[in-house]
Amino acid sequence: MKALVYEGPQAIRYRDVPDAVLGDDDSALIRVTSTGICGSDLHIYGGHGFSADLGFCVGHEAVGEVVEVGRAVRRFVVGQRVLVPASVGCGRCQSCATGVVAGCETGTTALTACYGLSSALPGAQAELLAVPRADGNLVALPDSVSDDAAVVLADNAATAWYGARRARVAPGDTVTVVGLGPVGLLAIQSAFAMGASRVLGVDLLPERRTRAAAMGAEPIDSDDPKARIRELTEGKGTDVAIEAVGADATIKLATSAVRRAGRVGVIGVNQNTKYAFNMPLAQVKELEFTIGLCSVQYELPTLLRLTASGRLRPEEVVSHRLGLSEGERAYAMFAGRTDGVSKIVLDPAA
Repeated sequence: MKALVYEGPQAIRYRDVPDAVLGDDDSALIRVTSTGICGSDLHIYGGHGFSADLGFCVGHEAVGEVVEVGRAVRRFVVGQRVLVPASVGCGRCQSCATGVVAGCETGTTALTACYGLSSALPGAQAELLAVPRADGNLVALPDSVSDDAAVVLADNAATAWYGARRARVAPGDTVTVVGLGPVGLLAIQSAFAMGASRVLGVDLLPERRTRAAAMGAEPIDSDDPKARIRELTEGKGTDVAIEAVGADATIKLATSAVRRAGRVGVIGVNQNTKYAFNMPLAQVKELEFTIGLCSVQYELPTLLRLTASGRLRPEEVVSHRLGLSEGERAYAMFAGRTDGVSKIVLDPAA
């Protein structure tokens, strides 16, 4: 089968690889019809990935059709249209039973909790994807949810909703979203769906601020975004800040953007083990600070209903649709932020 393979920094290649096969009796084999490139994939592309492995298939966002199931699979049948959540759990422990697969108690390691981080669990940017413990790691898709919407729900939209939910966005709140890539744009949608009265959007790129404005946010176009946020909030700061980048500077900005007793939700991936959190500021301001990894399965029931009803529009962040064979160019485009890119969806059949 064809797949995108990580061969080193800035080297994602379109290659022939051995066909994915069923792992055991409780797994399923999926023919991938749409797969997305996520911001966390750029950590791997840039050489700052999650393992030292080379030669593995990347990607963790997929929509497809079931082509084979193991004898122990009970909830899915051949021909069914499914979404593959990025998060992977054992499907057997109490945490997984409630959908909180990030808290999986057995059978899952850091490198098998998500597809495409290493050789341990091959990724979704391929023609076929083997899904372990399928009954807990697949979600049936209703006809009312498009492939574009579903592939965004597989990680980006769920992560954005998770960040807004954990930051307790409430009706009437004013929210700052720092970072207006796909997750940040979806955090804007999530905040409004939760009742926010006003959302301020911060990003260095004007085209991203334009996208945020089209979703109803007020773009912050300033060399000093903290000062501009204060100006727009009568010196107080916003009720909530959602950080969707993961850089030290953007986390610091989010922490400083909120009012006294404000709430900060960090959903960007930060790999700095020596990040200097300003504890005195947090204590004086009585901040609530949340950070974590999204259990996609937990968020999906709500998100599928909101998407089907039109309350959320995940497909709006998709800017480019390319063939999987164009994956090398797609990664370079996404990393370089060229051609107005926001979210790239790849079609393995093209």
